[in-house]
Amino acid sequence: MLGISYEGATAVITTVGAGLRSFEVDDVPYVETFGADEKPPMSAGAVLVPWPNRTAGASWVLDGSVQHLEVTEPARGNAIHGLVRRRPWSVLEHTGSLVSLRALIEPQPGWPAALDVTVSYALDDNGLTVTHGVKNVGDVPTPFGVGTHPYPRAGNATTDSCTLTLAATTVLPLDTDRMVPSGPATPVEGTWFDFREGRSLEGAKLDTPFGGCEPSPDGLVHHTLTSADSGVEVWADPAFRWVQVYTPDSYPGRGRAVAIEPMTCPPDALNSGVDLIWVSPGESWGARWGIRPL
Repeated sequence: MLGISYEGATAVITTVGAGLRSFEVDDVPYVETFGADEKPPMSAGAVLVPWPNRTAGASWVLDGSVQHLEVTEPARGNAIHGLVRRRPWSVLEHTGSLVSLRALIEPQPGWPAALDVTVSYALDDNGLTVTHGVKNVGDVPTPFGVGTHPYPRAGNATTDSCTLTLAATTVLPLDTDRMVPSGPATPVEGTWFDFREGRSLEGAKLDTPFGGCEPSPDGLVHHTLTSADSGVEVWADPAFRWVQVYTPDSYPGRGRAVAIEPMTCPPDALNSGVDLIWVSPGESWGARWGIRPL
């Protein structure tokens, strides 16, 4: 575990998976946490590279060749949440308020490409900023997606007392048995899935990918979780045009919780091609997201 701090803010990052274990300001929690000797429950804080969410049937096609990934969601037959969330990452830099980590994705069954992946966590006056980097260190153009899996919380407020506001303008329908897309994204306007003006989470059951996330005039995408007297914001660069929202009832030690997961692409993007990012050999990509109290 790697701790960082800035004035009254603290965060803890795991070396396995480079995930976010905790973020607090003046001892008030703004993400759900887990024990230092525990595996992240429900993928809490995970970095999801080179694809977020699910790849249907654990297979996809690159340059005409079918790639067979390891089935990591056996009940549904899918490959879920990428290749790095259970791997040790190396530490590139660790100062008082910053930690940067690196993992090399080498060619392997189902993934015949080489990517150098980095993530940095930094605390400052704006809260916690997370910066992702991906470089193609192989010899073929390669598609990928990036996601992350934080469970933000509005301080000490209960989840069901909060209002969720999303920048999303579309929702992606899912096959509820396999949890992979069953059709194209559709507008949220006029549907139960319209969270643009904020809706209560009381009783909400979501495990839903939203798209069309529109940036505000400041150029950033903003999602918020607010209660009567506290709140938290998940912001992101426009590259994160998708967001998965998940509302489990049984987060350990918390019960009802909510994951607000910025993603650059939707579930099963390796097959659909929707919003995949391509990098040529030697080319790099980067984007940021973050969490701040309101």
